[in-house]
Amino acid sequence: MTTTPENTAEPADSPYHVGHYAPVPDETEGFDLKVTGTLPRELNGRYLRNGPNPRPGDTTGHLFTANGMLHGVRLRDGRAEWYRNRWVRTGKLAGEPFRREDGTVDLTVVSANTHVIAHADKLLALVETGLPYEVTGELETVGPCDFGGRLTTAMTAHPKADPVTGELLFFGYGPVPPYCTYHRLSASGELVESREIAVPGATMMHDFAITENYVVWLDLPVLFDLARLHGGMPMRWHDAYGARLGLMRRDGVGEVRWFDIDPCYVFHVGNAYEDAAGRVVLDAVRFSRATFDAMWQAFGGHVDNPAVTSWVLGEDQSGCLYRWRLDPATGTVSEEAIDDRGVEVPSLNDELTGRPNRYLYTLAKNSIMKYDTISGTSRAYGTGEGSAPGEAAFVPAEGGSGEEDAGWLLSIVSYGPGRRSELLVLDARDLTLVATVELPRRVPSGFHGSWIPDQRG
Repeated sequence: MTTTPENTAEPADSPYHVGHYAPVPDETEGFDLKVTGTLPRELNGRYLRNGPNPRPGDTTGHLFTANGMLHGVRLRDGRAEWYRNRWVRTGKLAGEPFRREDGTVDLTVVSANTHVIAHADKLLALVETGLPYEVTGELETVGPCDFGGRLTTAMTAHPKADPVTGELLFFGYGPVPPYCTYHRLSASGELVESREIAVPGATMMHDFAITENYVVWLDLPVLFDLARLHGGMPMRWHDAYGARLGLMRRDGVGEVRWFDIDPCYVFHVGNAYEDAAGRVVLDAVRFSRATFDAMWQAFGGHVDNPAVTSWVLGEDQSGCLYRWRLDPATGTVSEEAIDDRGVEVPSLNDELTGRPNRYLYTLAKNSIMKYDTISGTSRAYGTGEGSAPGEAAFVPAEGGSGEEDAGWLLSIVSYGPGRRSELLVLDARDLTLVATVELPRRVPSGFHGSWIPDQRG
């Protein structure tokens, strides 16, 4: 095993330079990692996770704009072969200006810090403010990807892969018209469709959803504020904008149909599907204005809410799991809370994306949660006081038993400066611990990741 010393002294000018989000100062790797328990031998592949990690001396004003760093763990035949971390080498990391001489924005000068996915023959590091960056299975940067010159907008960090067609559906949003553009990649990775989605303003659309027949849009009251462009993430809540969900037929027939909802914000969708009555059911994590503003300020953003004073992430900055039912036949929508506990980053068995699902996995304080949305029950796996578990990635069991939750959950748990992180492997059925992999260093809390089985790269 090889590793390098870590300097844990971090600048204190931003709330995320300390604690679980405190960045690491270098790139390193380790081999033949210690495993406690027994790794399932069928877990052959790489768990890759992305997240913000400013370089030493970087005082970026908002967590969402910090340079991206990938962390990876290679599993094979019951062993943990390696860990490594690498910055995504974007134009932003190189210090290039994000505006060209003609005033246009360079979509390659991005942080690429939010997600990492596989599609067709590519691994892509994603951020919603620019082009994706192609990387290798060893986390080296290949370069920006515009799908043969056809992608001319940013790409969301939350594309949706249709498990039946193999297509990848996504969108790009921005501060000037067209504010939102829909895109569709074929299963082979060719960009085959792009079209504008008309919204009245420069909404920050972080996520969306798909069903078998629809795309579900989230037009919500957090908008670009270009007057704050040089103060971090130039976004703020606008009460007057309102909130609505849109249904767009995937076959291109008709216009987007909009449904007004109570004001809220959604960063992350769990899933959407069509029920037996033809209604579209959407499960997502809902933020009120109070919880959004508290979270936004905790990450380094500016808010217009004098009641928000905390710079410490806590339960009062979390959203709650929520459900909307949209009825295309009647034009009505219903809203209800699934739970009142603070959670975030819901995940599921991706083989059911856009189709009816029963289980969702989320993060709560010091724990990983499993929700049964049919019975209304939940259970938790506690990771210990002071811990910060990462998004739980579901890996289906080989040969499956036909059960939706037959498989494993993978999550990197951070413990803060001075303690190494671990990769947890849980049985997704009952959240029992299967194995832990000790990583050679502390891994900061991050955003999203994917399990990349060997046949995918």
